[in-house]
Amino acid sequence: MAPYDSDSSGGDDDYTETNVLLGYASKEASDDTISYLGGRPTWLDPTTPPSAALAKCKVCNDLMVLLLQLNGDLPEHFPGHERRLYVLTCRRKTCRRKEGSVRVLRGVRISEAANKKKETKPAEPKAEAQYTKPAVDLGVALFGGNPFSNNSTTSSANPFSTNSSSGSSNPFATSSSASSSNPFAAPGSVQTPKSTEKTAQPSSPTADLPKTFASALSLNNDTPKFGPPPPPEPWPQESDLPTAYPLYFLADADYETLDKVEDPPIPTQTMDIDEGAGSSNQKEDRDMYESTIDKTFQKFADRLAQNPEQVIRYEFKGQPLLYSKHDAVGKLLSGSSKGNEKVTTASANGSHIPRCGNCGAGRVFEVQLTPHAIMELEKDEMSLDGMEWGTIIVGVCEKDCQQKSVHIGVGYVEEWAGVQWEELNERR
Repeated sequence: MAPYDSDSSGGDDDYTETNVLLGYASKEASDDTISYLGGRPTWLDPTTPPSAALAKCKVCNDLMVLLLQLNGDLPEHFPGHERRLYVLTCRRKTCRRKEGSVRVLRGVRISEAANKKKETKPAEPKAEAQYTKPAVDLGVALFGGNPFSNNSTTSSANPFSTNSSSGSSNPFATSSSASSSNPFAAPGSVQTPKSTEKTAQPSSPTADLPKTFASALSLNNDTPKFGPPPPPEPWPQESDLPTAYPLYFLADADYETLDKVEDPPIPTQTMDIDEGAGSSNQKEDRDMYESTIDKTFQKFADRLAQNPEQVIRYEFKGQPLLYSKHDAVGKLLSGSSKGNEKVTTASANGSHIPRCGNCGAGRVFEVQLTPHAIMELEKDEMSLDGMEWGTIIVGVCEKDCQQKSVHIGVGYVEEWAGVQWEELNERR
């Protein structure tokens, strides 16, 4: 392969193929009948669909319709995981351009063998090593003691591990004052007089912190702050669901190929009528044009023009092709934000996509929809007032975590949808 620059991928190198997998819409089913545009979602287990609340618009609370269902199996990254992605949108015109009118769900079913392998990953010697350390270290509690933090690039934490999520409790501690007693102290140390007991007992850093600070950092998490998750919201009858978009299968998936784009020749001036004024005017016009053109959008348009019928672009852990750098999503992903965001919104892998809200791990790019998907889904509709997004970027949990309340079977987790809306009035 010629030199490759992922963007999902776009550098100035001379290449013909990228690692971006393109999908095209077709009325005829291909070998993959799981992945398609429009239609109704096909849940991993029809008997256990996700809560209907996850498929409701956050603006109007109406049920949403399916834009994309994608077979997301990645055995090389997540062996034993059965994955599907669902991109949903609200059909109400009044909800467009509002946060929460597009949502993404990730369905996952983890085999028992994969679950057992995850549960056995935390080896016993690792647990014993922790007992030789001080009872609680504030630095570890803040930056390394979070059970959802990503401390290794090769293994992922199991959200259903039987290990305690509390870093301050000791499994070998006695029933009396387990939070403050030393499990390795001599048996006679508990008989110390009350006058010296305070100096003998190590103080807990969490107790020394202000209450609001400790609670905000969730250092004391021995017991859940909330009760059990609410029961799943039932789905209405088929006749009560909103009208679905027409069904198109994803066919002819292939890696993106690009033609080399030659730089246009610099025009030479053959006549100078105004004694040099023409040359300066041309330079001023060119400078003004380059200052007003949206280079990110031009790159987006030029890239799609080479494969104009693509409806999705797929590259797990790749980089999305941005529609603009001026909106909130573009500023976030291009790293041009003002810098006053919380540090936890950036993933440890360098991605600017917000972290997983289910397990706290980083998120990575996986797939994005292109404007041609709108043309396919709305080609039979008479109204000219259709969807108005330029691209929908999907970021997923890099650990492919399972729904917290699910130990065996199918779970559904909401992922990140970065919607870049059309800005036709600003295009040049």
